[in-house]
This record gives sequence, structure tokens and C-alpha cells, in this order.
Amino acid sequence: MDFVPAAGLIRDGFQKGYAVPSFCVWNAETMSAVLEVAADCRAPVLLMCGPGEFPVLPPAMMAGVARVAMARRPARAAFHLDHGDSVDQVKECLAAGFTSVMLDFSRRPVAVNIEALREVAALAKPEGASVEGELGAVGRADNVSVEGSRTSELTDPEEARRYVEATGVDMLAVSIGNAHGIYTQRPCLDFARLEAIRDAVALPLVLHGGSGTPEEDLKKAIALGIAKVNVASELTRAVRESLHGQWDAADRSWMPVQIARAMSDYAAIVEKWIRMCGAAGRA
Repeated sequence: MDFVPAAGLIRDGFQKGYAVPSFCVWNAETMSAVLEVAADCRAPVLLMCGPGEFPVLPPAMMAGVARVAMARRPARAAFHLDHGDSVDQVKECLAAGFTSVMLDFSRRPVAVNIEALREVAALAKPEGASVEGELGAVGRADNVSVEGSRTSELTDPEEARRYVEATGVDMLAVSIGNAHGIYTQRPCLDFARLEAIRDAVALPLVLHGGSGTPEEDLKKAIALGIAKVNVASELTRAVRESLHGQWDAADRSWMPVQIARAMSDYAAIVEKWIRMCGAAGRA
């Protein structure tokens, strides 16, 4: 089985009222864990990586490892560039076989963002790949409320409509009070804004910074158009805490054994999010 474009997976969730979780991966172990859980749960998923993970494996190697993992444990999955930082990086990922790409120009002027995403769409669509853009800028997890946010820029519904029409993106990442990282207090998501964006664009929406979102807020966001949810910080925290716990206990096990234990904790987070998103049984 091959990786598929993300647009079909996300559109199905958008139409049927569930979301497809997108999981941060960076090596064979994390890719295998996601695909194994997805296959067992019969769930569609995205494997995502980007500039933060490419120091471990560059795009061509990352995609090669992903294909081997997929051949070992097939699942209904897309392979996604998350937060791509240049058009050249998008080109590199498309050449490597990524089936979905995001160029994140959300902190640049809107006109620049639109022009860049229009170019990315022209590159990706002939290759059968899906395109994600971001309008409004999702900040860090210390920005937990709509009021007083210091680094987030909230998405404007009317601007979102113009953006989608001008770029041809398949899905749109929005800023509604969500944030990257682990929340230190409950986020205050602007559901009225989310509903207005959904009505303006009629397109699957993406929630970045899924980690730590309360389940009731997640389900409400899905009901209002969120069809892809990014999960990263909970995964990296699970691996870090597992390894630190083993080392603090003076565990002298062979390092691959310790990593395998950490992957069990990583896989548990994957399954939790598949079920929270309502994606189990949807593949």
C-alpha cells in the first residue's frame, strides 16, 4: 500500500464529522508505531515531519524510511510536510514522494502568503499531492487565551475566504486561541470565530497545537469544521519521560530496549488521539 494524498482523508472527516490525527514522526520507530496503531484501529492518519525533524533525516531519507515502514504495516495514511519554511523545501519534499505539503508563511504579509501558496498549489496538484496553508499565526503554548495573546494572530473569516479562493489550498490551518506546545492552563478557543471561518470557506480546517486540548473542546471544534488535528508535543513528552525515567532508575538495559519501551508510551498517545478524534474504524 502506498501513501495517499491527505485531501481525501481530510475531506471524508469534514463531511462525516470526525478528524484525522496528524502525528509527528522522525525515525523508523515512530513511523512504525503510528502505522501499527492506525492499522489496528482501522483509522486514517497523517505522518508529519518538517524542518524540526529534518536534522535527524533529510526529506528524501525520511520518505524512504516511511515507505519501508508502510510496506511492513500498511495503513490508510498520508505523508505530510509540516510547517515547511520555503518553496524550495516543498519542491524537495514533493520530489521525495510526500503526498501532502504545508508551506507556513503565516507570519509574512498576507499578499506574500497568498502568492507563495498559489505557487505551491501549482507545484503540488500535478503530482497528486495535497496543500495546507495557514492564515493567522498560531503562537506558543503560553498564549492560552484569545484575550492578551502575545504572539498569536487570530484568523479573520473574511480574509480566510479570500485566501482560500486565491490560493486553491485543500485545507486551512486556523488560529482561534490554540497554540503549539503543552498548555499550562486550559486554552480558550474562540468557537464563534471557528464557525464563522467554516461558513466562509466551506473547506476542511486544521487545528495545530492539539496536544493538551480538552476532549470536549476538541469534539466541539470537530463539529465546527476541524478535520485534521496536529499532535506533536504529547508524543515527544511521552518519549522523553520514558527515557528519563529509565535513566533515573539507573536502568542499564541495552539502549534499543529502552527505546522500544519508550515507543510503547508513544503508541499509547497515538491510540488516545485516534479515538478522541473519532477516527477509529474510519479507514
